[in-house]
Amino acid sequence: MSVSRETLELPQLRRLLEALAAEPDPHTTVSDPEAALEVHAADSLSGLEVSALASASRIADLGAGAGFPGLVLAIALPRAQVDLVESSGRKTAVIDRLIQAAELPNARSVTARAEELARVPAALGGGREAYDAVTARAVGPLPVLVEYAAPLLRTDGVLVAWKGARDPAEERAGTAAAERVGLAVEDVLSVQPYPSSRNRHLHVFRKIAPTPGEFPRRAGMARKRPLG
Repeated sequence: MSVSRETLELPQLRRLLEALAAEPDPHTTVSDPEAALEVHAADSLSGLEVSALASASRIADLGAGAGFPGLVLAIALPRAQVDLVESSGRKTAVIDRLIQAAELPNARSVTARAEELARVPAALGGGREAYDAVTARAVGPLPVLVEYAAPLLRTDGVLVAWKGARDPAEERAGTAAAERVGLAVEDVLSVQPYPSSRNRHLHVFRKIAPTPGEFPRRAGMARKRPLG
């Protein structure tokens, strides 16, 4: 899909990108508004090709970094609550400033590791089984992402992972890891969010079974000893 110019001209999106350009600590190498309009905004909006993400009521954006795709999704989906999960307080401080600049009442930063958020049940204010969708863009390999996302997702929820060129070995490991944590591969979508983009893919996993109580493992284990 290619994102429409009309979508990219939303006033909130312009305010967001202007604030990013003025940010002294942006945590991204692309902060010029015109470049960011494609590299960050259009790329983020390509996730709406996944209908389950477009219709989600509550979304967790893992490893949110400078705020993408979470902040852009919050603009495009004003009825959804978007939690931008990031372990670095410096990065969530930037996200908070961008939220304020773009006037996004449906977005908030969460300073926590995904594993920490997933240990506390939603009924107690945590994130376990609290989300309809989890997003991850430039965060890590698929086996790591499915382990992070699975405990956070409600049954029938989806993980949408932004990736570049397809890697058969990574995909096989991601599929095997998904089976361990109650997810299943639903689709791999080829997207072209802006004319010069190449080899962009959305990997979609659906939660089809409860995640075993042993997950999440302690912080850092998903990367150190990945499933699959």
